[in-house]
Amino acid sequence: MKLLVTGGAGFIGSAVIRLVIREHRLQVVNVDKRTYASTPEALEECAGSDRYCEVKADIADSAAMMATFDRHQPDAVMHLAAESHVDRSIDGPDAFIQTNLVGTFTILETARKYWEKLPGSRKAAFRLHHVSTDEVYGSLKADDPPFTEETSFAPNSPYSASKAGSNHLVRAWGETYGLPVVTSNCSNNYGPWQFPEKMIPVMALAARDQLTLPVYGRGLNRRDWLHVEDHARALWLVLTQGKPGETYNIGGGAERRNIDVVRMICAWMDERFPTARPHDRLIDFVADRPGHDLRYAISTGKIRETLDWTPSETFESGLDRTLSWYMANERWWRVIRESFYNGRRLGAA
Repeated sequence: MKLLVTGGAGFIGSAVIRLVIREHRLQVVNVDKRTYASTPEALEECAGSDRYCEVKADIADSAAMMATFDRHQPDAVMHLAAESHVDRSIDGPDAFIQTNLVGTFTILETARKYWEKLPGSRKAAFRLHHVSTDEVYGSLKADDPPFTEETSFAPNSPYSASKAGSNHLVRAWGETYGLPVVTSNCSNNYGPWQFPEKMIPVMALAARDQLTLPVYGRGLNRRDWLHVEDHARALWLVLTQGKPGETYNIGGGAERRNIDVVRMICAWMDERFPTARPHDRLIDFVADRPGHDLRYAISTGKIRETLDWTPSETFESGLDRTLSWYMANERWWRVIRESFYNGRRLGAA
């Protein structure tokens, strides 16, 4: 089996590739544009394997995608390439439309044309797995039940709207052309190698350097947290055992308020770096961002029951592992901080 992964140098994509190379003994082709958020260092352990190769290309480039499919002849596709930072989508939505919508359309059309030419057994076994987000469902009120696979879409940011649109495209290519597709929607991921523009690394690295910890509003927005390695295991199951045409929600069962997560990070820092405590004095409440969803919570009943998946990390164990990893890999994130942010505020929670 040969697996083609789009966006494999990204945070989640690299976790999937590491899992596949370590445990599943198949060939992997990584198609990645190498944008600012790519983390090629996360794939160093795979780079020397004769079962891994990388193609630097834009998924919206139809000719490049067709050439890649024709050359590498994949048996399955896991489509992860996406622009994913909400704040950036508000400041500049163009890239999100181009990558998340046009890019997904290009992958679907390329895969369809390629799949239609496959011989019988390979055609029957082919799968395309589209990886998406729970943000397509919009925002929950405090007492609403969690999102399920049947929840109506109600995206509230340019990012979530572009992902909702990509989900619709995937479904349409399955229904109209018979392309064997599966989709998954995940909750907030965290873990090693996450680019330091997302909440947990932003707060951890700022606390380490005694910088302000900016928290939107009063920090009452709630998210369900999923460790990236648990997510990678779930994605493998969806790809290999999921039923074509179905959607699977993947969550960590770890719903927390943003302010509580920030305070957990501060408490962890107090223990490891006591001379700088209390770190929670660094918390600064800032004006809320536009369209900030109040709450995400995701039901994982379907994937638990049909694919026998459960997360192995609690939020406490996963956060401890994650913060320990960042403190042990200071050289990596300092280079990014110094070259990318150049004195600008890192972000907010």
